Amino acid sequence: MTIKPCALDWNIEPDDFSPERNDPPRLYGLPADVEFCSRCGISNQRANSTVEFQHTQESVKTTIRFDQDRVCDACRTAARKERDIDWDERRAELKALCDRFRSQNGSYDCLVPGSGGKDSFYQSWMLKYEFGMNPLTVTWAPNIYTDWGRQNFDAWINSGMDNYKMTASGRSKRLLTRLAVENIFHPFQPFIIGQKCFAPKMALLFGIPLIFYGENEAEYGNPIEDNADAQRSYDFFAAKGDQEMYLGGESVASLKENFGLSQADLSPYLPADMAPLRDLKAEVHYLGYYLKWHPQSAYYFAVKNGGFKASPERTAGTYSKYNSIDDKIDDFHYYTTYIKFGIGRASYDASQEVRSGDLEREEAVALIRRYDGEFPERWADEIFDYLSIDAETFPKASTMFEHPKMDRAYFEALTDRFRSPHLWQKDAETGWSLRHRVI
Repeated sequence: MTIKPCALDWNIEPDDFSPERNDPPRLYGLPADVEFCSRCGISNQRANSTVEFQHTQESVKTTIRFDQDRVCDACRTAARKERDIDWDERRAELKALCDRFRSQNGSYDCLVPGSGGKDSFYQSWMLKYEFGMNPLTVTWAPNIYTDWGRQNFDAWINSGMDNYKMTASGRSKRLLTRLAVENIFHPFQPFIIGQKCFAPKMALLFGIPLIFYGENEAEYGNPIEDNADAQRSYDFFAAKGDQEMYLGGESVASLKENFGLSQADLSPYLPADMAPLRDLKAEVHYLGYYLKWHPQSAYYFAVKNGGFKASPERTAGTYSKYNSIDDKIDDFHYYTTYIKFGIGRASYDASQEVRSGDLEREEAVALIRRYDGEFPERWADEIFDYLSIDAETFPKASTMFEHPKMDRAYFEALTDRFRSPHLWQKDAETGWSLRHRVI
């Protein structure tokens, strides 16, 4: 296998990024024409959720759908929530579901994966105290906890929740995260895989057939028809026995042969087999199908009922303080989506708040233009150390990188490698800028 080439030696094609170029190349299968939703301002370059353990460098994205009026599926979903759904009826459906699975002997009768953030707090509290269930909460630990993330996790457990936390090997997690940055510029991917796969495994271990997630991804732009069903497809967290797996954009076979990881190292990240889940008759439901989902309300609910605390400072790349604040690597995750898709954290936050009725579009546009794409300075040095593959800790894996150390210069070189020319232009005097910005 060829070792990972040094990004510092890679040269961009200047013509591809020329401001005068009329037909620049596209990466990731993104739409050639960049559009912004006429209601919430989200870009049509937003990638839909994918089966992450099949994600490679060659993967082609499906993206959020716009209709003839340039209204996105997420806005159509929001309108349907206000207009078409009888929430009293949905609540009755949830009660009936809980009654069907409710334990009579004090054993756990449902499983709730979460971090102790606002959403998982709301989910577990409602199921336990409003619907009388006995949930087991399970947590896939962050890469690097923020102080307030750890405090909120403790507050969640202290609100009356039983919990199992999985803290995967720091060595394996670091290497997989570096590979995810190097191969697919997705530093959060190993965490996402572990998080999605952990809950079904725990359901099998404890024999708990009912699993609750929060809101359906259709709330944010996955196809609107996905929200027609309360249940989540097994495809996102389970696999057939002979299915080839990828972690950090690297095949499992390569991780073992070339990077010194064992089956035991990789096992926490690998999905459960579908067959035993079917034997258990496991059902994975979105609570947001039954209860009207509103992220800001979940935040206020968690503050009132459990002492949840927002970050003491604005999150890098956006204006908010309460959303996805557990992991220091989060800032870099949203920065990489800005580079690959032209969509930063402020875009995700502001468009959601427009759809939820908390912002006007004009306000959202101003916030996006002010904060989107801000480099995450606050923990950059710590993250670069985390992503560096030293020979002492990684004797075999370190030989697979021409440049095993991660620093600012190397990260910026990687950044340029993952820019799509149809989104980005480079001027000799002003440097990099997006070809299209929301207005």
